[in-house]
This record gives sequence, structure tokens and C-alpha cells, in this order.
Amino acid sequence: MTAVTLIRAAALSDVAQYAYAATAPKDARLIFLAGACPLNGDGTTAALGDYAGQAAKCIETLEGALAAAGASMTDVIGTRVLVASSQRSDLGVAWAVVRDAFGAHDVPSTLLGVTALGYDGQLVEIEAVAAVVDRA
Repeated sequence: MTAVTLIRAAALSDVAQYAYAATAPKDARLIFLAGACPLNGDGTTAALGDYAGQAAKCIETLEGALAAAGASMTDVIGTRVLVASSQRSDLGVAWAVVRDAFGAHDVPSTLLGVTALGYDGQLVEIEAVAAVVDRA
């Protein structure tokens, strides 16, 4: 069972494809994840030139980091999706992959177009925070 409670705001627009807020109980352990990058095991950038492919690789990386911290996608309390593009359509392509990966766990998210990201050929990066309650 996840410690995260998603909050929907009925008075706000229903166009947003995510909850407007999220909470975790006071005994939750917060996990701050580094930006999940689309890197292959050998350190090369995956899916060069492909926003959807890089977003999918970022999700794979995010899932691995969450697992290493004892968490899963349903423990994520918020995300920031960075896309190296000034075209809304490119942002939308990356966002669709992220949204689909989270499914019904539609965490509060921010989608940003940025000038550049850190690795050669990198187009997408996903930052996340998760919350878990460790049960003894």
C-alpha cells in the first residue's frame, strides 16, 4: 500500500492530466531521486533523436532507482519532466509516455521545455520524489 495520497481539486480545470497535489503521512521516508536520464548500461544515450524512446528509457531508469531505494512508481509523490525542445509537440510526445507509465497514479507533475540537458543527444530527463512508510 502506498503512503502517497493524490489530491484532485474539483474547483480547478480538469484538463490537467495529473492530480493537483499529493501528501504523505508524517512518518513517511522521502526519497529524492536524481534526474532519470536515458542512458544505456554502457553510458551512451539511448534512442537518439527520439523523444518517446528517451522518455521510455527514463522511466526504466526511474523504476530501477526507485527499486534500489525500496519504492515503486506508486510511491512517487511528484515529478518534473524536462524536455530539450521549444516545441510543445515534442513536450507532448514525452509527456504521453510518462503519463502512460504512471497510469492511474497520476502524480502532480511539471512539464518543462529546456534549452539543453547534460548528456550528448539527451532530450528527456525525469526528476521525482517518492514517499514510503517502512513497515517493521
